Amino acid sequence: MGININVDRTLDLQGEACPYPPIYTIEELNDMKPGEILEVIVDHPPSVTNVPEEVIRNGHEVLFEPVRDGAVFHLFFQVAKK
Repeated sequence: MGININVDRTLDLQGEACPYPPIYTIEELNDMKPGEILEVIVDHPPSVTNVPEEVIRNGHEVLFEPVRDGAVFHLFFQVAKK
């Protein structure tokens, strides 16, 4: 895939259409500890834009550009350090 990173949690949202991926991602990030890393896997193209926008709006950090693996995208976020 090209990115070598240790993630604390993975959230597989394949098959989920908006508005659910942003909602589930924020719920998961809010349940994690500051500094932890979440990988989100999506296959709904609008999620590639909508999820990172919502993550930023909620004060968390986008770590990389989305990583495409065929029809699937891997998104990486870090929980805000309080």
